[in-house]
Amino acid sequence: MTTDRLETDAAVAAVEPTVLPQSVRYRIFLYLGALVFLIAFGSPSGGLFDIPISFFLKNKLNLTAHEVATFRLIAAIPLYLSFVFGFVRDTWNPLGLRDRGYMLLFGAASAGLYGLFAFIPITYATLLIALVLLTTSFLFVSSAQHGLTSVLGQQHAMSGQVSAVWNVFASIPTIAALLIGGVVSEMLESRNADEAARTLFLVGALIMAAVAAYGAWRPGSVFDNIRSEQGPVAHPLADVRRLLRHWPIYPALLIWLLWNFAPGSATPLQYYLQNTLHASDTQWGAWNAIFAASFIPTFLVYGVLCQKYPLRVLLVWGTVFAIPQVVPLLFIDSVTGALIAAFPIGLMGGVATGAYFDLLIRSCPPGLQGTTLMMSSSLYFVAARFGDLLGTGLYDHFGDFTVCVIAVKVVYALILPSILLIPKHLIATADGQTSVGH
Repeated sequence: MTTDRLETDAAVAAVEPTVLPQSVRYRIFLYLGALVFLIAFGSPSGGLFDIPISFFLKNKLNLTAHEVATFRLIAAIPLYLSFVFGFVRDTWNPLGLRDRGYMLLFGAASAGLYGLFAFIPITYATLLIALVLLTTSFLFVSSAQHGLTSVLGQQHAMSGQVSAVWNVFASIPTIAALLIGGVVSEMLESRNADEAARTLFLVGALIMAAVAAYGAWRPGSVFDNIRSEQGPVAHPLADVRRLLRHWPIYPALLIWLLWNFAPGSATPLQYYLQNTLHASDTQWGAWNAIFAASFIPTFLVYGVLCQKYPLRVLLVWGTVFAIPQVVPLLFIDSVTGALIAAFPIGLMGGVATGAYFDLLIRSCPPGLQGTTLMMSSSLYFVAARFGDLLGTGLYDHFGDFTVCVIAVKVVYALILPSILLIPKHLIATADGQTSVGH
């Protein structure tokens, strides 16, 4: 028997799923929810930073839509390599503390970087350098959270519930940041721009310091319920081969890529609402906040449905409802109409997002959860940035936002046939049923 086969067999045997008592599961969900909340708030590619930065580039530096999209494309280079950070997480054990070691070390490093850039004047170049360095440090922390969350979901047959918890707690800081972001962007455009930027970066430093402190805590309900998935021999090349041979990751990642490609949903929509409908910075932030908030009810619904219905059913129906998600944008002719449309648009995508996250967790090969989940993060940013670039090109060429809506609908429709590629055993069960194969 080969070493590869020994590693694979040992890993598979180590993650035969078990069902934990409800009280233990709830304690795990609270721990993961708080961790996701902190990390989502501290993200330099989202959190408190995304909206103010986009407005600073557009209004203070007077960049065109294409130039803003290009800046975002370059600044996201570390994000395209997220899978590398996930692989490091799966193969390196800092301080002998596994995921807690990453929170401690790189939470502190990220806090230090935020503090440093708080006292450097904002220009195009310094902003780009700050985002690249901060994102690089932050991704080590993010990989720990991704890997830890996925391991718990897989090992205890609760991938759907973990998906719901993850999405709900990630949405809360996103909503707050979007609402605050419009106000912060207006401060950045004022004569107190440096002071506003300093405050923003110092808040980021405090958040990441809190993540580091969180890593020092070791609740038994969480970490005593994690089983080692290391085989008799751990070798990086063997792990890479095992990952590449694991078929379930391919349809899961394809669906995730299609779902996040969405040409026209970022920069073109912002320019359409602001230049055509004359929305203010704060109203653009409010649109995104309403959109993000409207996902939460269906995330909660998904947390219930995933325990009653096989994932296959939720994937199909979630996608069916999501395909026409952006159609309400065709009927927008005012800022008020846009704000109203944001609510049903978000509602229509919640079950699909929950199901796709659930599928990603189930598709991970044992011992490589961090790599797989961070690979999905890489795909998310590649799809989002290049989809944004394509959508911006369509918007600039045709001068009509309608073509972007049509493009998004076509891409979403391609998800349905992609579901047929998923191994049937992987999506044949609901949460709490232990016959799910990996």
